[in-house]
Amino acid sequence: MEFNVKKLVGDAGTLFTRAVQFTEEKLGTSEKTELDAHFENLSQRCDLTKSWSEKLVRDVDSVLTPNPGNRVEDFLMDKIERRRLARLSNLDYLGVDMVEAGNDLGPGTLYGSTLLKVGLCQQKLGALERDFATSATQAFVDPLKKFMESDLKSILRERKLLESKRLDLDAAKNRLRKSKTQSSQQMAEQEVNLAQIEFDRQSEVTRLLLEGIGPAHTSHCKHLQDFAAAQARYFLACSATLQQLQKELGALSLQVSSSDITFNNPSIPGLSERRKARVICDYDSQDITELSLIAGEVIDVVSTIPNEPDYVQAERGHQAGKIPSSYLEFIDQTHSS
Repeated sequence: MEFNVKKLVGDAGTLFTRAVQFTEEKLGTSEKTELDAHFENLSQRCDLTKSWSEKLVRDVDSVLTPNPGNRVEDFLMDKIERRRLARLSNLDYLGVDMVEAGNDLGPGTLYGSTLLKVGLCQQKLGALERDFATSATQAFVDPLKKFMESDLKSILRERKLLESKRLDLDAAKNRLRKSKTQSSQQMAEQEVNLAQIEFDRQSEVTRLLLEGIGPAHTSHCKHLQDFAAAQARYFLACSATLQQLQKELGALSLQVSSSDITFNNPSIPGLSERRKARVICDYDSQDITELSLIAGEVIDVVSTIPNEPDYVQAERGHQAGKIPSSYLEFIDQTHSS
């Protein structure tokens, strides 16, 4: 690799000169060109916008992705422009384990069927959580990041260039003060005039960009409204899902109570008449005497099975077989006799 020695020396000299200027300004031994109060207020608002935008993005990311390791992984995937990996949430894992536990402990038992219902609900909540994370990111995080990566970066770049122009102007003014001959003064005055023109031009460009922070804040208000709307939809959907779970658990308790009276008592004959029932969740038949079930379908419950209190005899069209009673929810008002 070839190095440009002259450029390196020049850059080093510039850095040294800048360091001397900053030191003299701090000590009060060198004059500093001041910007007007309006410009300073715009600059201060820009600095506050930058610091709070960065913090808010981090905060929302923490809410949407609570696991710090996952946040680091997502950050790295974004940097290398790779698609983020799909992952299960804690609610998903809880739901999966509850469903597996319900199947292992027996879907025909009270505990097993309750685990199945609650586990399926947790999986629904996990899906809602992922949908909310996607919606919130699109509504608020992505626009804020885009603003920081485009508009804000441009402003910071122009402010840095303006500071460089100011230092050039102050250096030229300093040389003019130190010039002793008429020719050197004329040359220094030309340098000051050119530096002043460059400074004024850059100052105006930077001012226009800084004034764009106001409209950006207005856009951020809209993004915040979208974020709040996504959050409201999420919590409403979670509430509706949990309310439905409460109804199903309540119906399950009534069904179990009815089963204790009717199905589990050998002194009472079977159902007095056919009853309609809705299938709560999928069930795969264990042998040819059973029916496979699909969640949501409606079947006819024909009778109880004396020697198998956890099962009922059911029909679906021309198919007939026994079914675990805990997989069913009666949808008529008829009671067993």
